Amino acid sequence: MGKPKFKLTSFDKSLVELIQQVDHQTVGGWALICARRVLHFYKDTYPHDQRPHEALAALQKWIDTGEFSMQVIRRAALDAHAAAREVGEDTPARSAARAAGQAISTAHVRTHAIAASCYALQAIHRAASDSDAEQMVAQEREWQKQRLLALRDQNDKLRDYS
Repeated sequence: MGKPKFKLTSFDKSLVELIQQVDHQTVGGWALICARRVLHFYKDTYPHDQRPHEALAALQKWIDTGEFSMQVIRRAALDAHAAAREVGEDTPARSAARAAGQAISTAHVRTHAIAASCYALQAIHRAASDSDAEQMVAQEREWQKQRLLALRDQNDKLRDYS
């Protein structure tokens, strides 16, 4: 029978509310973590193409410095998505490149983090066997939510002691 198609729109709606509770750079950090967890799918297949990696490096720089250049962010996002298009077929590598493109876009609009997490889930879904796909996606989805909650709580503690 095979596994059902992964729907990008099937994200946990509570993530939207949670993302609004966390500062923008921390949301970017969460998107970065989500995308990095699946980047190996792209790197293993296309080891010489650094575009998705460079998108995540640009995001890390924004997180670290707070310096925002729309030109840099846009170029990195477009390059990561071009890498995904060049993959062609629906593979974990394509989804991982899309996750990187959406993650860097979080620097511009925080809600792109949701798309980064969904593409990471899609990469896992595509990489999993038919029998394991749903369980692996559910586990990763829960990890993503718990990680964002931990980041929010960590920020709250930092604010309490500043």
